[in-house]
Amino acid sequence: MSGSLSPKKIHSGRPSAWVTVICTCYNHQNYVRQALQSVIDQTYPYVELIVIDNGSTDGSVEQVYSFIDPHPSVRFIRNNSNVGLNRAFNQGLTLASGRYVIDLSADDVLLPDRIAKQVTCMEQLPNSYGVVFSNAAIIDALGRRTGTHYPVNEKGQATVQVPTGDVFRAILSSYFICTPTMLIRRSLLEQLGGYDESLSYEDFDFWVRSSRLCYYAYLDDILTLKRQLPGSLSGQILQRHNHLLPSTLIVSQKAFELCQTPDEFDALAGRLNTFIRKAFYTEQFELVQHFHSLLKSIKQPDKLTQCIIGISRVHLPVNYMYRLYHRYCRNPFRSFMVISV
Repeated sequence: MSGSLSPKKIHSGRPSAWVTVICTCYNHQNYVRQALQSVIDQTYPYVELIVIDNGSTDGSVEQVYSFIDPHPSVRFIRNNSNVGLNRAFNQGLTLASGRYVIDLSADDVLLPDRIAKQVTCMEQLPNSYGVVFSNAAIIDALGRRTGTHYPVNEKGQATVQVPTGDVFRAILSSYFICTPTMLIRRSLLEQLGGYDESLSYEDFDFWVRSSRLCYYAYLDDILTLKRQLPGSLSGQILQRHNHLLPSTLIVSQKAFELCQTPDEFDALAGRLNTFIRKAFYTEQFELVQHFHSLLKSIKQPDKLTQCIIGISRVHLPVNYMYRLYHRYCRNPFRSFMVISV
């Protein structure tokens, strides 16, 4: 570890709304300085920054050290090997002192007013709200804007209705929250025991478990630059035998236990039909059967899914054609946002 844990620009006493940004880095040498600088450049003054390098094999560590040298308040944890995204975040969470927490990937960027606007929003909400999330601009490897998470009008306002309040059913139905835009109550994360370290990714599980405990608020503003890279998780979902879908099965089983109403079970059933197809296209044929078993606990699959379940027993090599389809006919990132985990 390097540096002392102290808030930026705090001279006397601790404010009521101190924010901890936990930045996780793995082979982000080209982006990590911009991500960290975006935290330092926030207009909100009471921010602490914790950086975890998760066993990077490129020049990320050197980039982090050169950044924190003039910023001694930053705390840096260097892992000798990749311990997984969820465990790395939890390492930072154990050190966090802020009332609120932001989970920042080292290739994303916070816009200058991000924290100030979200803290103002959260402080005006009842304690029953645990998460504030926002819109984001999508950028590529060179930082060029390629779109927005939610479509916007000429004023930058979302043109679609974004679920807010009790979002448990909506979370079961589809992926709609842009993960890096969330401001989360630290007490909520601690109540959940942090991220589940047995999983390969964090967001679906966090949404399912936390939305049963609290409300979510949407702040209609573009406050984050979300970078999409070919090697990101959203691209990995297309790969044969990827490690994401087994975690999705575990989260789906948790969601089943948390469902309380027929509408919630129906929403989960619809999502399970999608996961069955994903498992088939990525040639994880045993997972097809496991998802099917969970789905049957709710209702019978639709006709297309029944067909896929039957074909999956033949173990056809379909993944190559599936990836070609996404490369030339669809935007894989958009596909992930709409129908995947």
